[in-house]
Amino acid sequence: MRMRAPTLVVAAAVLTALGISQADARQRDAGTESTRQQVFTQAAGTYRVPQKLLLAVSYLESRWDANRGLPSTSAGFGPMHLTDGTLSRGVEHLAGGKEDPRGDLSRSPLLPKGAVSTPKAAKAGPDTLHQAARLTGATADALRSDPAANIRGGAALLAQYQRDLHKPFSADPSSWYAAVARYGGGNWFAGQVFDVLRTGASRTTDDGQRVTLAATPGIRSTGAADNDEQTECPPGLGCEWVPAPYQQLKPDDPTSYGNHDLADRPKSQKIDYIVVHDTETPYPNALDLVKTPTYLAWNYTIRSGDGHVAQHLKAKDVGWHAGNWDVNSKSIGVEHEGYLAQGGAWYTEAMYRSSAALVRYLAGRFGVPLDRAHILGHDNVPGVDPAHVQGMHEDPGPYWDWAHYFTLLNRPLRASAGARSGEVMILPDYGTNVVPYTGCDAAAPSAPCPPHGGGSIMLRTEPRDDAPLVKDIGKHPSDGAATMSVYDHSARASTGQKYAVADRQGEWTAIWYLGQKAWFHNPESRRLAVGVRGVVATPKPGLESVPIYGRAYPEAEAYPSDVPVQQLAPMQYTFAAGQAYAVTGARYGEYFYSKTYDTASQRVVRGKLKYYEIQFGHRVYFVKASDVVLKPVR
Repeated sequence: MRMRAPTLVVAAAVLTALGISQADARQRDAGTESTRQQVFTQAAGTYRVPQKLLLAVSYLESRWDANRGLPSTSAGFGPMHLTDGTLSRGVEHLAGGKEDPRGDLSRSPLLPKGAVSTPKAAKAGPDTLHQAARLTGATADALRSDPAANIRGGAALLAQYQRDLHKPFSADPSSWYAAVARYGGGNWFAGQVFDVLRTGASRTTDDGQRVTLAATPGIRSTGAADNDEQTECPPGLGCEWVPAPYQQLKPDDPTSYGNHDLADRPKSQKIDYIVVHDTETPYPNALDLVKTPTYLAWNYTIRSGDGHVAQHLKAKDVGWHAGNWDVNSKSIGVEHEGYLAQGGAWYTEAMYRSSAALVRYLAGRFGVPLDRAHILGHDNVPGVDPAHVQGMHEDPGPYWDWAHYFTLLNRPLRASAGARSGEVMILPDYGTNVVPYTGCDAAAPSAPCPPHGGGSIMLRTEPRDDAPLVKDIGKHPSDGAATMSVYDHSARASTGQKYAVADRQGEWTAIWYLGQKAWFHNPESRRLAVGVRGVVATPKPGLESVPIYGRAYPEAEAYPSDVPVQQLAPMQYTFAAGQAYAVTGARYGEYFYSKTYDTASQRVVRGKLKYYEIQFGHRVYFVKASDVVLKPVR
């Protein structure tokens, strides 16, 4: 939550003749609530907050989950996301020192880690958890770990904000709009709360509690979140303009500039992708970095606590964010405040919703398909050549909830063919799909991560649970051996990705993955993948193997004399006869040449060489259309 700390006044009027702390104590002494639904009912009655409103605010913060008492990426706890402002959050550089975020082999590698002094750890922000402790008499530990105490604390805060605003304690949720905006950090949050009130919601929480909010279709809200005039955002999202600098860094060197390239998209090039990142640093640090000329820039940053959006680059300009120049030049980069390896940390519903609203808008404006081959994670972007595979980034990682995200994008992921189809889409149940990753604790990298649901599945060399993981000779050049590290996606397939089926044995399914059969347990009672219709590519008859590429660049003949030819470098993987890979797109080769601060020398080279995008492993890759034949599967 993002708000100013309120004046804490405990008044008898909050509950007839009772102070807030006294009321909370009497409720706690009355007995233990048996269900989460009852807790909301009792807390709403205690603090005279409309029950539906309390449910809707909590849904937008946490979807009613307890999250095992662990903090969100913005140090919020419990169903009401009470933030502990005494906590500090560690930082990591976005670039990590290995990946060249620009990914343009025609220029020197961009490794900005040394160019920016390491930001200091940031405080979590507003301290609503300790405010709630003072209001209710509950301990800070109870508010962190006990969902019932947490819900009462959130209700007490809402009641206090309503009093501070001199608003009536009405049963009509509409009269609480300003208090909700204060609780969540602004008008956009409040508007989303009222959207939830209109549609209703029902789900089973991460600790097995069934909670339902009945729809109130006719409810109205007041107020709107205005976008800054310079931003490109859907109406009402409340986007802020925080521009990234375009500067020449050395007066005598026109090739030394930062931290992005000016362009004229989509007139100059079609925008094909939106890339989802996490920041690996607190939101204020991310904004400091994107404003640094010697660093790198992306298009948007979204704050975890309340879903606030800052835009840094116009969509027409090219950010240096994905580690692959071909993808950079045809994508929009969206950073989300968060940390890949903090398995116990969680994103708020507010962040997911604001991100989905933004991506829906951008996809509609630029014609980007709403599927997992075009809404990519940074971890799905291919390396530009064999030497750059190992250093590519892994965010947002296995804890990003792609299934929920696509539901919010109004493109829910579902089966489109029978269970025996020749193509499958990975679709585990996020909440129950608990994979035993390691590496969440930097001080003990071999220790297990906290148990947590996730959107990825592990792939094995044989149809048995104790079989070795499949190999990735790009990520692990020495022996290909994959690990269970949360940072290692070598043997993982992610929600929404589509693969050609290679084999089936009993309850096990094999897919073609990085040139090999990759097995996963897929019983009817707990499906990890569903059948889909699609198209697969296989090598043309007579070819033993075909090359795959990390960039879809033009043929040499297409380059004008003043633009250096970009060599097509086949990857180290094998796409052999007899194998098949899901085709996820088609395009002709293009290359955006931009090397100097003065944009007069820019060129977009367009060729006649046609490529198909395929789901080859965890990342997408490209094959020449002339090397393969396509086959529909149902």
